[in-house]
Amino acid sequence: MSIALSDHLSAALADLDDTPLVVAYSGGPDSTALLHALAMHAPRPVMRALHIDHGLHAESGAWAVHCRRFCESLDVPFESVRVSVDLSRGEGVEGAARRARRAAFAASLRPGERMVLAHHHDDQVETVLLKLMRGAGPEGLAGMRERRAMGAGEQWRPLLGLPRDALLDHIALHALHTIHDPSNDDPRVARAWLRSTVLPALREHWPHAGQSIVHSARLCGEAAACLRDGWMEAYGRLRGPDGSLDAPGWLALPDAWRGPLLDQWLHAAGLSAPTTAQRDTLERQAREAAAERLPLVGWLDTEVRVWRGKLWAMPRQKPFDTAWSSPWRGEPLALPGGGSLTLGGRRLPAAVTVRYRQGGESLKPAGDRHTRELRDLLQRGGVPPWERPRMPLVVDGDTVLAVADRWLSEAGKPLFDAAGALPLWHRGD
Repeated sequence: MSIALSDHLSAALADLDDTPLVVAYSGGPDSTALLHALAMHAPRPVMRALHIDHGLHAESGAWAVHCRRFCESLDVPFESVRVSVDLSRGEGVEGAARRARRAAFAASLRPGERMVLAHHHDDQVETVLLKLMRGAGPEGLAGMRERRAMGAGEQWRPLLGLPRDALLDHIALHALHTIHDPSNDDPRVARAWLRSTVLPALREHWPHAGQSIVHSARLCGEAAACLRDGWMEAYGRLRGPDGSLDAPGWLALPDAWRGPLLDQWLHAAGLSAPTTAQRDTLERQAREAAAERLPLVGWLDTEVRVWRGKLWAMPRQKPFDTAWSSPWRGEPLALPGGGSLTLGGRRLPAAVTVRYRQGGESLKPAGDRHTRELRDLLQRGGVPPWERPRMPLVVDGDTVLAVADRWLSEAGKPLFDAAGALPLWHRGD
């Protein structure tokens, strides 16, 4: 079986150019077999190994040392990157670690490099079943792609057609020492539970279940590719220059287009995609949205709002102290509602106060003959409702001098003219 692994990689490499390879190396059996087989390949491709230390296990530091020593024995350049796993997004340890790992991979790839991952046939079977349990369509049920863009380069999975037994036989033949991550046996981890419980039962009744599942995934991939041409054209039409998505146009799309188009829109903004149930809720809210309502559907780190016939996506907003206030003379000022207020390095001749709306404010905008209710200015000015409570007001007592960087009042104009600069609101995330 070790010959099968070598032959498989030889054939895969023969179809590629001389792009430098970066092996994602965890120290586990799969990535160890991949790295060793590539290092033994003649002629050997230009290659380095990248290890991600998630810091989630007490032995993670020792694992990084093991990986470094193994790479030294192969004369393969090695790099270990320590990541911080954000568990506040509600996606669980497994999902959070995966997100952190992918971000580190993308950031570490140099222009033109190819990240090589050790995912194999058995991993593909597990992935398709997990996607099925989440209600995925053809795009998700196609499973992992062999090649895909990543950072400044691309990722490559050359072993998707190879069973894990071929990798384990390679390990045994060469007596390679590998790391055992106990999380791979933890039944609380979805993939580990599937591997230890569901798949053995499936194979007992259907010995060729794995081949059948992967075959179905391939058919789903072909179907998804055909659908992609249609929804990508629609995406170009429906996505506005402000990053919003035309809600009626999206709802009018065929069922098979709406899901992948929404996912593409969200991923392009660095946000997470919804589950099938969450997307159904969003569709219902968008169809039933009345002019006076502001529907909101949220999941993990993402919020999608329906406003003025459009979908607006953003990171989940955190509550803040709306009664906050602070003296200010132009220095960079961090705002509890997000972002900061600056004056371009200038200073005001006298201190003023920065605070948030309390209700009932009015001002006479510079150049306007009339005093306006701030509420009316915000509505007529098209300020999104979710931004209005977070817009900083610059005031002197009860007199509004400026509303963020949107409106300057007649009372505030002399003050900012003397400073030679206007307030600038950096919205932040």
